[in-house]
Amino acid sequence: MGALRLLSDEDIEQELAGLPGWERKGDEITRTYEIRYHAAVAAIVTIADRSRRIHHHADLDLRIDHLRASITTHDAGHRLTAADFDLARRIDDIVAAHQALPLD
Repeated sequence: MGALRLLSDEDIEQELAGLPGWERKGDEITRTYEIRYHAAVAAIVTIADRSRRIHHHADLDLRIDHLRASITTHDAGHRLTAADFDLARRIDDIVAAHQALPLD
């Protein structure tokens, strides 16, 4: 996992400026994607595998045609660190790749 240095409010706003669709909710960042259900399930599997490798995980909530990701660093007292924004970028890439997959 990336650095556990806690980010200041200014750092967080700067990071969010480079992550369209993500927003801060307290001490976590969240994003809701519009994505077909089966593509979302496949994306979740990929996110879980990649998260395991970097030892940093998002909370994922799947609904019909929507996937919500919420991220905070549990090992830093549920606060935001650089690792959270790195994971957000990885999740964006994974979801984009799965959205592009054909239905069958």
